[in-house]
Amino acid sequence: MKSILGNPVVQFLLGRLIGSYMLFVGVTTRWQKVNRAAVEPFWAPGAGRLILCIWHGRFPLIHTMWSFKRGAPKGKMLISQSREGGIVAHTSRTVGAGVIRGSAAKGRQAKGGLEAVRAMARHIESGGIVGVTPDGPRGPRMRAKKGPVQVAKLAGAPLLPVAWATSNRIVLNSWDNFVLPLPFGRGAKIWGNPIAPPAPDAGDEEVQRIRLALETEMNRISAEADRIAGVPVIEPAPPKFETTTPEPAATAS
Repeated sequence: MKSILGNPVVQFLLGRLIGSYMLFVGVTTRWQKVNRAAVEPFWAPGAGRLILCIWHGRFPLIHTMWSFKRGAPKGKMLISQSREGGIVAHTSRTVGAGVIRGSAAKGRQAKGGLEAVRAMARHIESGGIVGVTPDGPRGPRMRAKKGPVQVAKLAGAPLLPVAWATSNRIVLNSWDNFVLPLPFGRGAKIWGNPIAPPAPDAGDEEVQRIRLALETEMNRISAEADRIAGVPVIEPAPPKFETTTPEPAATAS
């Protein structure tokens, strides 16, 4: 199976199929939108400069949280360089997002992690936005790592938490409680309040404060989205002690 998933043609076909399905779910769900005004200023031509943050388990419909209309700043997703990441990369392109490949799984030495951070910073500084999963690629579930905050510090860009939930769904028994959305249901899309980046000279204490603020806001809106959709709230995993080793960023697998 691993050799099959590593085949570029198989990755392309699976990615296109999954992406098309996610587009279908997005347009067949009756959405309630909460606090969209928080993101609309960033949709203006030449605006951008934003880091969109969503939990790994809710990655499938992140494209519904951004505008891909003509003139809107280009959105790119940080995707790992794993076999699964190859499929996710084609999925992201199918729904209209660009892709930056990299990983934070093993700190600074992980699969082009630093190169990915620089690529994200350049894209943000040029007026684009990037989407990241702060608990990716391996958790703990719904516990933010420092990587996205460090990218925000480098690029001088705010972090915007986002979440969605649908009444029709399958929740997998995976580390992230991955949510597979099903079509023709009710849904909630929530944009959180933007979180300002650390100052360029901010120390680790300030980075940790913002990391916790990001995690708290992401969990608040995720729970609210579940309640609006009328489904059980997915709870975070117990917190895990985080070392002070720098983390480039968090990725979708």
